[in-house]
Amino acid sequence: MKRKIYLQMRSRAEARQLFLDRFADRRTEAETVAARSACGRVTAGPVSARFSSPSFHSAAMDGLAVRAEDTFGASDESPLTLRLDNGQAVLINTGHPLPSDKNAVIMIEQVLLDEANASAVIRAPVYPWQHVRKVGEDIVATELLFPTGHRLRPADIGALLTGGCATVSVRRRPRVTIIPTGNELVQLDELGDTVPPGRIIESNSAVLAALAEQAGAEVRVTLVVADEAEAIRERLREELARGADLVLVNAGSSAGSADYTVQLVEELGEVLVHGVTIMPGKPTILGVIDQTPVVGVPGYPVSAIIAMEQFVVPLLARMQGLDLPVVETVPALLARDLPSPAGIEEFRRMIVGRIGDHHVAVPLKKGAGAITTLTRANGMLRIDASFEGERHGREVQIDLLVPRSQVERTILCTGSHDLCLDVLNDFLCRRDPAWPLASTHVGSLGGIMALRDGMCHLAGSHLLDPADGSYNASYLRRYLPDRDIRMLTLVHREQGFIVPRGNPRGIKTIHDLFQDGLTFINRQAGSGTRVLLDYELSRNSLDADGIRGYDQDEYTHMAVAVAVLSGKADTGLGIRSAANALGLDFVPLVEERYDLLIPGEYWETEMIQAVREVIATPLFRETVERMGGYSTRDTGTVQPAA
Repeated sequence: MKRKIYLQMRSRAEARQLFLDRFADRRTEAETVAARSACGRVTAGPVSARFSSPSFHSAAMDGLAVRAEDTFGASDESPLTLRLDNGQAVLINTGHPLPSDKNAVIMIEQVLLDEANASAVIRAPVYPWQHVRKVGEDIVATELLFPTGHRLRPADIGALLTGGCATVSVRRRPRVTIIPTGNELVQLDELGDTVPPGRIIESNSAVLAALAEQAGAEVRVTLVVADEAEAIRERLREELARGADLVLVNAGSSAGSADYTVQLVEELGEVLVHGVTIMPGKPTILGVIDQTPVVGVPGYPVSAIIAMEQFVVPLLARMQGLDLPVVETVPALLARDLPSPAGIEEFRRMIVGRIGDHHVAVPLKKGAGAITTLTRANGMLRIDASFEGERHGREVQIDLLVPRSQVERTILCTGSHDLCLDVLNDFLCRRDPAWPLASTHVGSLGGIMALRDGMCHLAGSHLLDPADGSYNASYLRRYLPDRDIRMLTLVHREQGFIVPRGNPRGIKTIHDLFQDGLTFINRQAGSGTRVLLDYELSRNSLDADGIRGYDQDEYTHMAVAVAVLSGKADTGLGIRSAANALGLDFVPLVEERYDLLIPGEYWETEMIQAVREVIATPLFRETVERMGGYSTRDTGTVQPAA
């Protein structure tokens, strides 16, 4: 088939409106379901009560059922005696029917019974219907319980049953079919211990299915279809014939030579939109075949999710007669510059936390395939298409992806990367309440700059001072001379050369980095690991220009280890635990101290107290040392600032 390039891009708002307007009157039909299984369903019409609740006058308290008139005049000075033996008063329990000749209840705590329960003394009157649940007090027969288009919640099920509604008319769940396509896709249960080169685990369908089910849909996922026009065409026809309300074709929505979705939708129906001016999510296709909406969902995970959130979920809501919930937003100061291409509305996942009286938003790495940005994010920034990005320190509006209470408890940590931070986060999240640690990796010096700018609660750092061999203190004096910053030691750790199993290049010292043909992977400028490397080169009178790959850098120890594992590099400087995690070998170079730098004004806060308490526990220390390459001999020690 002929390749088709995007001819008419639409803005997000235009594309969404065009798509929804095309199916403006589309509703799934009504069906009757048992009230007990109706939670989450949407009412197809008004729901009225059959019975009143209570259906009889009942006692609201344990006590005496009486005629209020018989209690008038009772006081401390003039107590009254009521007879139980002749029926003037009746003992009654909460919820029991009120005798027909009684109209009030005296609380049992306010009566003095004789030993035979034949009489009772009262010292205060009651008024008519006091402590009585009257007929229909909660629900009156024929009363409207729920209007059309109401999503039923757990408490609503109780109201339905109490009101005598054993069944309820609801909108049928929209039937969504997901067709994954791609020659490179493989199911996880078909794999052994490794993923073969050129193959990708098919996971998008599970994500899309979960989003659709969360939106109230019933989902069917087909087998993977090869990147062949005829195969995709036949699968589309089959699924449309099965009566799907919405069909999603995952991948093949772009303009590549094997991207057939737009041509097939055009051939079988009508393409409404091909290409939306958003990032991620640009290749999204919105179309219709046989009056059924068909969406070409991009293959990259982040793009796919954005397409679902912006176009599919709103349509599913409309099919059920629902309005989308309003997303909570907070103003936040942007921790870093965010350039963005003009003419494109960009969605950036963020980590948001409260620092003092304001929120701070830290950008996560971008990339349509970086699904971990979705799992780690608690907020999202939308950069308008008319902007060329946002500036550091600017106040921006953040859409919250989690409850605000969780954002308020998030500990913002930036600076140097270490695997111990993941362990710390896990231990903090086990607490009640949880204090999630959100870490971003900008190098030790970047962490100090974030502290300077008030953009984090704490920073990880292992900056070596070549002059005296100390860590971090001299840099704090240089960059934050007037700030009270506590250096809380997290670990001592081994730094060295991460090498493939068997160390085929025979790397033993820094001199071996100059071997012919050897490729090195570096850490970014400003990282403590980069400072260590430059120190060792200087100490040995070596020129970095002689190292092939010195100017190629990564932002984490795990990224360095992956580069070695994949063959991209022969070695890189990193920590032993990263090598151990990927089954690589390790050549030790130095042991260094890794500190958490914490401003004094946060030292006594609940969140920092939680951090200090966690790292003091034997279990945390044992867990860290089991990773290899760590010593916790000084963990929890506050280092002197001088």
